[in-house]
Amino acid sequence: MGFGERMQQRREELGLSRTDLAKRLGVSLSAVSNYELGVSFPKAEVLLRLFDCLETEPNVLFQDSFQGGSQVLNHWERRLLDQVRGLSPQGREAVGSVVGTLCAYRDELDAAPQAPEPRLIPLYRSPAAAGYAAPVFGEDFDYIQVTGDVPAAAEFAVRIQGDSMSPWIPDGSQAYVNRDPLKPGDVGIFCVDGEIVCKQYYKDPAGTVYLFSLNRERADADVVLFPTSGRTLVCFGRVILHAPPPPGLD
Repeated sequence: MGFGERMQQRREELGLSRTDLAKRLGVSLSAVSNYELGVSFPKAEVLLRLFDCLETEPNVLFQDSFQGGSQVLNHWERRLLDQVRGLSPQGREAVGSVVGTLCAYRDELDAAPQAPEPRLIPLYRSPAAAGYAAPVFGEDFDYIQVTGDVPAAAEFAVRIQGDSMSPWIPDGSQAYVNRDPLKPGDVGIFCVDGEIVCKQYYKDPAGTVYLFSLNRERADADVVLFPTSGRTLVCFGRVILHAPPPPGLD
């Protein structure tokens, strides 16, 4: 579990939404999402505010990044340890007996053969405008079970609405996504100036980025970003799809 996952875990322990945390940090909602997903890392001044907002310390969030981090106590463990230390010798002995019994029961369960638990991935379900994907880093999602018709490498799924990517991604279908590096010709989920789009990626030698609609009858939905345009582009993941070559390159 990395920094972003620890951050998300602590935020959820406090009952904070990403929006709540973004307001407290003074950053955008997408920035908080990017921190938690490992897309980007907080600047020093934001990181210091983050420790205060999450009522935590660096060792807790970074415990997987240094030797001996597994010995770091989380908030619940530290509170429990303080409570146990405050008990009488008889009370501590009783706690030790209960813990020993629970551990023995756990070991028995671990030794018993168990059916593998089904793997679940989030399906982001809020559709946006035609040709646009659901808000990938919002909290509007359901979990779906990974079955035979879901690619094993999928990390999340996005509901697509519109015909700009048909017939490869039909209107209303689910696009399965992972976080593999994106190569020219791959289809990805992008955030362009705050808008979420599902498009085919290509970057020319001059640095211009093209986001193509696979349905060339919907070329009006293409996005072109020149190096000096000042527009923002973030890739959230690669759609698991065998797409045709980008227009003009086949």
